[in-house]
Amino acid sequence: MRLLTALSLAAIAVAPLTVGSAARAEPPQKIFNLVVYGNDPCPKGEGDEIIVCARKPESERYRIPKKLREKPEPAGGPGWGSQVATMEQVQRQTLPGSCSAIGSNGFTGCTAKALEQWFAERRMQESKGEP
Repeated sequence: MRLLTALSLAAIAVAPLTVGSAARAEPPQKIFNLVVYGNDPCPKGEGDEIIVCARKPESERYRIPKKLREKPEPAGGPGWGSQVATMEQVQRQTLPGSCSAIGSNGFTGCTAKALEQWFAERRMQESKGEP
């Protein structure tokens, strides 16, 4: 009984494969998308080939594609220079010459940090036009 059930299930499972494979025996159509420039002719398809041509002006023939020519918009994040400055500032907290209670020699950079801040504030005032 089990053998008969297993054979009938196997026959049902194989039946759609034989029917479907006959329907898929035809080769698929070949479709080509081409870009032609100026007055160049669009090539003719052979047999069941389909050729779709997009025509562009002759001046575009040897140019870099438009999507590669355009500069990408910034993602809204900070620039690379400011990211590096932030990383250096974070790492400086534990180095000698920093103005921090963390690590040895942390107190030696307090004067240097105050001077850096003063110069930065002075540059900001000058850029705003203040004396």
